[in-house]
Amino acid sequence: MERQSYAKHTKLVPLYHQVLFGLIALTFVGAVVNMYRSFAATQGRRDAVLIMTLTIALAMLSFFCRIFPLKAQDRAIRAEENLRHFALTGKLLDARLTIKQIVGLRFASDGEFVELARRAADEGLTPDAIKKAVKTWRADHDRL
Repeated sequence: MERQSYAKHTKLVPLYHQVLFGLIALTFVGAVVNMYRSFAATQGRRDAVLIMTLTIALAMLSFFCRIFPLKAQDRAIRAEENLRHFALTGKLLDARLTIKQIVGLRFASDGEFVELARRAADEGLTPDAIKKAVKTWRADHDRL
């Protein structure tokens, strides 16, 4: 597996992020054209509205199929990083940390995790700034 770093930690699934999105976008454009033509021709309106409704539902389904698992992963990461912080310090993570900051902290090695978590809470570091501050990268190949 390729070594992970700040420059190479994002993960794209081409069939989902590019192909599926492109197909849904093309379907939406086709549905809009079909609806415009059906209203201009005064026939087929019901079918056009149904196709548009299904296209919008498909886009929403695609969006939610991505967001819901990410929320579950975020909760798991928060629990894991809280446990790691507790194991290293005997204390839970600072309550000021947002879930996005905690997700960024998961890449920090144990040696720099505690200090970086403190800095992130005190200075309000962005998730991107947290990842850039990591010196020894701890890879996460499971998140999509």
